[in-house]
Amino acid sequence: LPSQEIVLVRGVVTLSMSWVALRAAGVKPGGNRKWLLAVRGILGFAAVSAFFYAVIHLPLADATVIHYTNPVFTAVLAALVLAEPIRARDAASLVLSLVGVVLIARPTFLFGGEPLDPLGVSIAVLGAVLSAGAYVSVRALRRTEHPMVIVLWFGVITTLGSVPASAVDFVVPSAWLWVGLLGVGVTTHAGQVWLTRGLALEPAGRAMTVGYVQIVFAAAWGALFFSEIPTASTILGATLILGSTLALGQPARARPT
Repeated sequence: LPSQEIVLVRGVVTLSMSWVALRAAGVKPGGNRKWLLAVRGILGFAAVSAFFYAVIHLPLADATVIHYTNPVFTAVLAALVLAEPIRARDAASLVLSLVGVVLIARPTFLFGGEPLDPLGVSIAVLGAVLSAGAYVSVRALRRTEHPMVIVLWFGVITTLGSVPASAVDFVVPSAWLWVGLLGVGVTTHAGQVWLTRGLALEPAGRAMTVGYVQIVFAAAWGALFFSEIPTASTILGATLILGSTLALGQPARARPT
């Protein structure tokens, strides 16, 4: 299926489930800072579109590892936009994560041989940056918006944004594909809800570090279902990104008085 068709179904499911949840909770869906809710929705839609494109055009583990450079970008953006403190460790994590991306992408001018699809890698990195922007906007909205309102706006904008491309290249899913699409919609909606709650409770960079577990699942499932065995450079790059992300999530030590 075209990636935008998958994004569309995800948006419709997210919109429907969050609307029902808001009605049950008696919360008005309009929100207080509509412009920032719209920014969060646009960034989220663009990030999801980039990630789904990367998953389709790159090995699952590689696409996921590149996407999970976003905690480092989140920490940097949160420092610039929200004035959340950034440490030397954070800057080092950014550099090491980017080195990890290069090891995974294996550009021919450095490694020779067969690289990953350059367009797919570029879109995957762009998706990570856009995700960071979306997460920082969620962090900025935490004091004025109900978490489900934030998710609802994301669902609305994702649905509207993905309709044009889906209409041009629509493929009628089979019965089993409908099951898979609904599974994508429900599970990603649940993940989005808990991610939004987590970002309301923790600094943006630290809150995103727990997502590194997805890298392990992606590598295992890619090998199991698609026979995608990670290369040595992918494993080394993933190790750098994983280590950088874990270092990013460590609390700062208190200075002795």
